[in-house]
Amino acid sequence: MIDILSVENMRKSDAHTIESGTPGRELMMRAAKGVFDIIERKAKPTTRIGIVCGSGNNAGDGYALALLLKDAGKDVALIRTDERFSDDGRYYYDRCLEQGIRDIKWSEERDIDTDGATALSAYDIIVDCLLGTGYKRRTGQSTEHANSSDMIMSVISAINRRGENDAYVISVDINSGLNGDSGMAGCKEGHPECVVSDMTVSIGSYKSGHYLNMAKDVIRDKTNVDIGISPVSKPYYLIEASDMVSVIPKRLNMSNKGTYGYTALIGGSVRYSGAIRLAYMAGAAMRSGAGVVKAALPESLVHDVASHILESTIFPMPDSGGEMIYDEDRLKELTGNVKTIAFGMGIGVSEETGKILLWLLKNYTGRLIIDADGLNLLSGLDRRLIAEASCDVVLTPHIKEFSKLTGLSIDRLQNEPIAAAMEYVAGIKVLSANMQGGCKDVLLLLKGPSTVITDGNDVYITDRGCPGMATAGSGDVLSGILAATAAYIPDLIMAVCAGAYIGGRAGELAQDRYGAVSMIASDTVSCIADALNECWNL
Repeated sequence: MIDILSVENMRKSDAHTIESGTPGRELMMRAAKGVFDIIERKAKPTTRIGIVCGSGNNAGDGYALALLLKDAGKDVALIRTDERFSDDGRYYYDRCLEQGIRDIKWSEERDIDTDGATALSAYDIIVDCLLGTGYKRRTGQSTEHANSSDMIMSVISAINRRGENDAYVISVDINSGLNGDSGMAGCKEGHPECVVSDMTVSIGSYKSGHYLNMAKDVIRDKTNVDIGISPVSKPYYLIEASDMVSVIPKRLNMSNKGTYGYTALIGGSVRYSGAIRLAYMAGAAMRSGAGVVKAALPESLVHDVASHILESTIFPMPDSGGEMIYDEDRLKELTGNVKTIAFGMGIGVSEETGKILLWLLKNYTGRLIIDADGLNLLSGLDRRLIAEASCDVVLTPHIKEFSKLTGLSIDRLQNEPIAAAMEYVAGIKVLSANMQGGCKDVLLLLKGPSTVITDGNDVYITDRGCPGMATAGSGDVLSGILAATAAYIPDLIMAVCAGAYIGGRAGELAQDRYGAVSMIASDTVSCIADALNECWNL
């Protein structure tokens, strides 16, 4: 696992390191050396390097970098947008002037060519030290920063135009204009109001903004430079392929299907075509290691789906007109021996399906994964029903479903995804602690370009996944995978992390094979084995 810090955690950790005896000036030079090493590998003898600097410590990194490049005989220039300096930044800026490094004021160059391109057109490598992690974004505003202005946006646009041509763009710490916590930026006429980088060099530790929301679209590659800062508060954790080997237990010869868990998938209706999606889920669960899968669907749909489910067991449920109806005896029979249940995929929202969900929360004692229509049903219920559940509960919303659950706006959730997820789960656990016989555990998996998983205390992020997974049935496939991993991995949060990683990586492999436009959910299922084998063959 890799540590990921919030911007505030990084700020406090940086301050603590300085207070403990490491000068900020030394940390700034360490950061510069890390970026320098990358440029050294990329630059040719004739390469011209332009470092775009703002006003804070991010600019200071740029001034220290310019000194290193000058000492190495590189053709380097500073392009400044501001006359303000941090104390350490001012020190390195003055050294740059002493060394005769070209110092260009952006506004002077902009006057020559009103689109701002002239200031950057001469450079083969452009280093973005403009805003750094001090940038924030609020609802209704494209930027909120000490240097934010039309001029700053024109600089960002000019950097991106050069990057679209033949310049190589490096952002230091994080792309200017991209929020270090949320990975969000403004967007104007379809273009992001942040720097689009070929390489982003994180300083100290990765930030959550390097992974969430828009990050994958504006950061083509990234690396981190360790400058000797240890986090003072608990970090978030990025799940890696190597973690899967320790999480997924080795399979023994002396084992059987019961060893790896019976699981049930409850969903499907005529209106929402959920029955065929259950087939995807069943395949996903079996490919992900489930011992036995029961696909519970409306009895009238059994004929339609039977030919699509081969290795799994079909469990017909009473229905009316293709809509599942509540039957306590059948639910007892279905759930009596299963370790995990995935509920809600294509089941529809009705009084009857609501009764089924309530029965599961009150009577089932295993691990209950709630997705799709199950989440829609929950959004109309009191949160106390989750808090007093007899089972472990795993909620798997995308951003719109999470908005319904919380009552928070999509804009707020996009700008505060981790905080919102943690607060929601922690709130349920507070309610549970105040109730006799409250729920055993509750987790939230928030889907997005990267996935956030939290139990209200710890936060894990998986950055696996791809645009090709933006297709009907992908969420159902994930639920099938989660139903399997939660059945045989004892640690629930690690089981959910493993399922999210496997699903995302399988999707990436499917996109490699079929392309982002053409892949469908069943293609992800077909690549689950490859994703698992890839982890084991590291």
